[in-house]
Amino acid sequence: MNEAEAGRASGAGPGPDPRLDELRERLAAVRLRVDGAVAAAGRPGNRPQLIVVTKFHPAQDVRRLASLGITDVGENRDQEAAEKAAALRGLELRWHFIGQLQSNKAKSVVKYAHAVHSVDRLQLASALAKAMVAEHERTGRAPLECFIQVSLDDDADGHRGGARPADVPALAGLLAESEGLRLAGVMAVAPLGADPVVAFGKLAEVSAGLTADHPDATGISAGMSQDLETAIRFGATHLRIGSDILGPRPALG
Repeated sequence: MNEAEAGRASGAGPGPDPRLDELRERLAAVRLRVDGAVAAAGRPGNRPQLIVVTKFHPAQDVRRLASLGITDVGENRDQEAAEKAAALRGLELRWHFIGQLQSNKAKSVVKYAHAVHSVDRLQLASALAKAMVAEHERTGRAPLECFIQVSLDDDADGHRGGARPADVPALAGLLAESEGLRLAGVMAVAPLGADPVVAFGKLAEVSAGLTADHPDATGISAGMSQDLETAIRFGATHLRIGSDILGPRPALG
């Protein structure tokens, strides 16, 4: 795609688009970091999928990212994600829901999401399964990829959300048996202030236990702007990068 085509795809018109140039530079820098981490981890040919987290940023930025080759976009609020997905329906994008999800939002999420990375309880898994049966009958859509969010906090509550490691097998069993859902793997966020080496090492152990029973559930959704290198070292297959590509969140009016 040449510069004129990129400008039209982003909706910026024929003139210069400083925001497109900024996103191009930021994206190139992140891709260099990913390439370096992949090489350091001895993973040639096994590059993780880059998911750009666009929460609070306008749909126009997603258009610009699509013109730069981004195919996977992450959101953590259903209303914002649904609105963006509807506005950008003509683009070939895969939408990943990565935030805490209420069970009553399942019907909405399955209308646009390629994957949900934050399945953390049986009630939510059941709600997604029920919603997917209805959505498949309505549209014939493909199965919803589901990642089990695992709490890596030491306390029982899990400050950043997620199922306890001990609860993963039961949750995995329900997801694997549910029509319309595909058990993709595990997801986690490194606890605030914790050593990401310890956190992602623990997640890798949970993943190994999961794949022992479910060999196809090899996905590991881990790594954000501040810790992507460590996540790749411990086997991340999906990276969720926001601020290092899009910059600070815009002020909310």
